Amino acid sequence: MAPPKVAVVGYPNVGKSTLVNRLSGTREAVVHEQSGVTRDRKEVEADWNGRAFMLVDTGGVDIAEPGDLAEAVRGQARAAVGESDLALLVVDARAGLRPGDTELAAELRGGAVPVVVAANKVDAASQAGLAAEFYALGLGDPLPVSATQGLGTGDLLDVLVEGLPEAAADAPESTALAVIGRPNVGKSSLVNRLLGEERVIVTPVAGTTRDAIDTRIEFEGRSLTLVDTAGLRRRTKVAGTVDYYAQLRSEQAAERAAVAVVVCDASEHVTSEDLRVAEMAMRAKCATVIALNKWDIGRTDLEDAKARVAQKLRQRPRVLAVSATTGRGLRRLVAEALDLADRARERIPTPELNRFLSDLQSARQPPAVRGRRLRLYYLAQFETDPPRFAVQVSDRGLVTRDYAYFLENRLRERFGLEGVPLVIDIKTSRGRSSR
Repeated sequence: MAPPKVAVVGYPNVGKSTLVNRLSGTREAVVHEQSGVTRDRKEVEADWNGRAFMLVDTGGVDIAEPGDLAEAVRGQARAAVGESDLALLVVDARAGLRPGDTELAAELRGGAVPVVVAANKVDAASQAGLAAEFYALGLGDPLPVSATQGLGTGDLLDVLVEGLPEAAADAPESTALAVIGRPNVGKSSLVNRLLGEERVIVTPVAGTTRDAIDTRIEFEGRSLTLVDTAGLRRRTKVAGTVDYYAQLRSEQAAERAAVAVVVCDASEHVTSEDLRVAEMAMRAKCATVIALNKWDIGRTDLEDAKARVAQKLRQRPRVLAVSATTGRGLRRLVAEALDLADRARERIPTPELNRFLSDLQSARQPPAVRGRRLRLYYLAQFETDPPRFAVQVSDRGLVTRDYAYFLENRLRERFGLEGVPLVIDIKTSRGRSSR
């Protein structure tokens, strides 16, 4: 069973994400001086005095703000409250009581979820009286806190934990799948289709997602966490902006995921930027699969796409045609991603590896350099996730770049490691004749 949840809601720019980071002791939520950075709901693990729970960060709610995006943010916040055990209403003590606070409080008072009020930005004990104004919200005692200084956050955590149900049993281990790609290739649409709900906001505007959004689901009896991420651009193009921090979260999502689903737009073919994103995942030691999304409207030749990926990407991931709109290929995509995660954790028996090494040398004799021919003696795997191998050779200096790639590619083909990151250490064998 999942841990209990606390939905963190409030008017824009009251410091919700900063407070989430303070209460969880992390930097998971994107924080920026620009208002309206958070849009989707993001779950962050927290623990206080041995009680584990989830903080659900949400976008700023302004009930009077017009527009589809504002309505989508409100919908996400309402959904977060609806599936949580407790709501934490954050207000700005320095700004005082505002109409937006009153409107949101009225909506929360009519709900079934208990509410705690945190009067944020009380940065000194002498300012604690600023919280008194928020008694007018009719939601009980407002607690003065400072997300930046930490003042009052221990008392707030005490109140939150006291209001939560007893901790449930530990959740099963979940395999993390990071959905990454360029802006506006359909990552959030694909995640929503897999989830069967509008969990992350989708608009035609590139860059709607600003954070890495984790959501657990069950797939054929297995627990997995889908991580929707912000669109990846070159860092030089986003330096100094809120997108820069969102980009960092996307890269970190790949680092902590078992598999990266690299989403491409089938109507634009596999671009050099798509390849750059896949390379980033490989450097993070993350297994990868390429999802050609929008296949229902795209014109990309699948075989051409596979050939381009095989030629350009050392990891040689599989390329699958999918459609977030129709659902085509999505179950197969998730099954492939989970299979990749499993293969990255497997250990190949040494006898099988050495039979492979013998067959390899029979198929293509190692090169001779300056009249001396390379000999391959022994191959063994000594790490998993990602797989790491050691091959003993007569002389490491005789290993050419081409033959090293030949060894790696044949190893992938023989043991189904396409898309799996692997490391091959080449060692000169001590005590063997180098003749």
